[in-house]
Amino acid sequence: MKVDITTPDNKLFSGEANLVQLPGLDGSFEILNHHAPMVSVLGMGKIKVIDTAKNVSYYEIKKGIVQVLNNTVVVLAE
Repeated sequence: MKVDITTPDNKLFSGEANLVQLPGLDGSFEILNHHAPMVSVLGMGKIKVIDTAKNVSYYEIKKGIVQVLNNTVVVLAE
């Protein structure tokens, strides 16, 4: 799936990934390939991304929002 993680200052990640783990307001949740469409608010925590080469990356955020649509994940975060 295509993943874009953007802050007001720069783009943290843009590429293909197998898994994205996000800090929801009520706990973390994961998005995998072909996830159902959704929009959710994010809380403070770490975003975990496992790309197609199985590299794991972490990105610390204060808050944000995520949209999942057509196998594309867009995260707008602070």
